[in-house]
Amino acid sequence: SRMLAVLLAEHDEDLARLGGYLAGTQRARTAAEESVPRRLWHRLPWLMIGLIGAMASALIVGAFERDLENTVLLAFFIPGIVYMADAVGTQTEAVLIRGLSIGISMRRVVWRELITGLIIGVAIGAAFLLFALVAWSDARVAAAVGLALVASCSIASVIAMVLPWTFDRLGADPAFGSGPLATVIQDLLSIAVYFAVAGLLVD
Repeated sequence: SRMLAVLLAEHDEDLARLGGYLAGTQRARTAAEESVPRRLWHRLPWLMIGLIGAMASALIVGAFERDLENTVLLAFFIPGIVYMADAVGTQTEAVLIRGLSIGISMRRVVWRELITGLIIGVAIGAAFLLFALVAWSDARVAAAVGLALVASCSIASVIAMVLPWTFDRLGADPAFGSGPLATVIQDLLSIAVYFAVAGLLVD
């Protein structure tokens, strides 16, 4: 019985490492098997924060109503900027959570992810700039979109690293809270950065 228990523990640990969980699978097993009320308790508060973030983003966009009236083209790129920042942040977050789960220090990840986020932002921003130039021939809006993408993707990488690390240090499961909270912060900052850059270049 003891030998089988040791083999089971080692098997669980190997699968946990392959799957990106902590060395023990208890947290993952609990999350997968918990009751519906417990699932709601773990998820709904974070999703409510996301809903508040959506309301806040509507207020931010509304604050730039005059800019949008003067240059309707600015509105076309909001979904793209928000999505790309979220996508970059999600990739960074997945890498960091998996690294934390197998004991990799954040110091070994942070600089590489920061540089990666910046390079990705520059590449995406340049591609989007060319697309906007070809499709609408508005250099100012195209430049605003490109610079906003560089900034928002870089910021998203930072947020996606700080939040899971903070949750992990506090002893909370980063899989539940860091994703929704990071999405809210990334969305708000992406929109704010976009309109700030557009305000400088387009006006």
